[in-house]
Amino acid sequence: MRFATDTGGTFTDLVVEDDDGFVRMFKASTTPDDPIRGVLDVLQVAADDYGMSRAEMLAKGDLFIHGTTRAINAIVTGTAAKTALLCTWGNPEVLVLREGGRIEPFNFTVPYPKPYIPRALTFEVPERILHDGSVDQPLDEAALLAIIAEMKARGVEAVAVSLLWSVVNPVHELRIGALLAEHLPGVPVTLSHEVNPILREYRRTSATAIDASLKPLMTTYMQTLEARLREAGFAGRVLVLTSQGGVLDAADVARQPIHSINSGPSMAPVAGRYFAEADCAAKDAIVADTGGTTYDVSLIRGGTIPWARETWIGQPFRGHMTGFPSIDVKSVGAGGGSIASVDEGGLLSVGPRSAGSVPGPVCYGKGGVEPTVTDAALVLGYLDPDNFLGGAIALDLGAAERAIEERIARPLGLSVFEAASAILDVVTENMVQAIDDITVAQGFDPANAVLIGGGGAAGFNSVLIARRLGCKTLVMPQVGAALSAGGGLISELTNNFRVIAATRTNAFDADLVARTLKDLREKAEAFLAATGDQAIESRMTFSFEGHYPSQVWDIEVPLPSDRIDDVKALETAFHDTHEALFAVRDEGAPVEIVSWRVDVAVKIRSGSIGQMQNIGRGGKSTRRNCYFRETGLGEVRLASFSDMTEDDRVRGPAIVESPFTTVVVFPGSEARKVASGSVVIELLGENA
Repeated sequence: MRFATDTGGTFTDLVVEDDDGFVRMFKASTTPDDPIRGVLDVLQVAADDYGMSRAEMLAKGDLFIHGTTRAINAIVTGTAAKTALLCTWGNPEVLVLREGGRIEPFNFTVPYPKPYIPRALTFEVPERILHDGSVDQPLDEAALLAIIAEMKARGVEAVAVSLLWSVVNPVHELRIGALLAEHLPGVPVTLSHEVNPILREYRRTSATAIDASLKPLMTTYMQTLEARLREAGFAGRVLVLTSQGGVLDAADVARQPIHSINSGPSMAPVAGRYFAEADCAAKDAIVADTGGTTYDVSLIRGGTIPWARETWIGQPFRGHMTGFPSIDVKSVGAGGGSIASVDEGGLLSVGPRSAGSVPGPVCYGKGGVEPTVTDAALVLGYLDPDNFLGGAIALDLGAAERAIEERIARPLGLSVFEAASAILDVVTENMVQAIDDITVAQGFDPANAVLIGGGGAAGFNSVLIARRLGCKTLVMPQVGAALSAGGGLISELTNNFRVIAATRTNAFDADLVARTLKDLREKAEAFLAATGDQAIESRMTFSFEGHYPSQVWDIEVPLPSDRIDDVKALETAFHDTHEALFAVRDEGAPVEIVSWRVDVAVKIRSGSIGQMQNIGRGGKSTRRNCYFRETGLGEVRLASFSDMTEDDRVRGPAIVESPFTTVVVFPGSEARKVASGSVVIELLGENA
């Protein structure tokens, strides 16, 4: 058996795949005070469904794949470790000065962002490596020992080391690492040339600082996760979802926790691409994952999952750059738990504040008093109060109605139904804006894509979103309520290695390049050798980063192999890539190459995402009173995920439901089931 979990802000999702390829999905409330308890809780729910003890079920497992927001939450909330930065003497301001750029060039009311590591915890080490790797000033070890003593006195919990040109010659960083291990035993250290070997000083230093600050927390978390799973009966391999859309062993993530920053959201595009191709043969898709707290969106173009080289935590130029490439996912504060309120000016807003899992929406009866999107869906009749999560949580319809009446309807002079519809309309606009930012703003027409709806709350308004975008087709996967966890099941074990080795195609250093590519292959093969006997197949992809001599920024260009026999072919590959990106090429110019990289991917599972076994019926009724703006309040058809056949057509207004999710088929749309078990909704147009 294989287990894939994703810990969100409201629910912890679990997808279990048995040896016959069938899957089952489960949910339990996230426990913010102890997220691992939430994981064990959802495993207990699964064990009960299988009719065995949790220990018996876990003993059958060989893979446990885990996605977590632990790292990103620590950064956002400022609860990462107290971290010091060691830098080259004379270069202490790299995290203060950052890189240029402003979202609003003339808005001077926004304060300049604070550095990730305070200037007071930044220490200058007397040393200097030059650009060619030669030592200009030897490392002053006596001065370093004095710095170490000061860090110890200040109670530093982690250390980031980022020296000038260490990516060309790491001798000083390595020596500092050795002295820190000797004189600050137990304090984790991150060396910049190991975690992110790139030339850009701010990006490399920022990645080093973030990684170091997460090590105490994530090392403890990963060790505790493995220990508690072992204690519960699991003896297999524990893997963690990474920002790169793959998985790594938990121990590897503990060593470089920066990989786990977008651990959960990165898997939704992986699953979304799979369902777009399987259900609609579509290469272009908008993947939207609606959680309780956030709405995560990404764009699949030509079957390719998008990557961002400038990944920010928070707003661009106002937050912190990870300096690490990752799957490009945009997140906004809009989800099932987003709180609705009316401000002093009489305007309705929804989000970004969320009720989360504690206290949760008002209808959960856990102390929440502010109405949420989930409360609005319940009031509109879209949710069955007696069959939420298969009856695991009884929803209080009366409490939701009173909250919306008092806080939204009365201040706006609306009926309760109108107020609930308005909440849904506002959160829909917030979500559409997030999608516009990754489509229209980048020259892509969303009407040409399939919309993939994931997350437990996606069904409330995905048809409305598709209608606003002009999308003709919406896919609600069978495992959509746990889309990221489902993506974890089909993810691959991935890693990448990079080496700085500068050369020009008109003065090509063949020996340097040969040594560089040989070094990369050896690193990749060492990673493959450590993957164990679960590897089904593997692949290596080589690339280089370079630019025309007049340019400042690099682009990445794939190589056909790890051997360069024809420099002209290398130039042509660069010209082709440059033209594809910018519509121009400069055939007569040489190419300046800065770095070389190898990406390794290991398939540890064959086949597709199997059919769900426990999707179950919705409620017992076949009709329910629901409110739609177009038709008012009235009875509509209730269809079940499990009972729908491929010949069945469900025309809106209607509801398609299961214990895990509710899909609202609004007027002007029609739902059908496809072979994978997904529900595909076609928007019929104004005259349908």
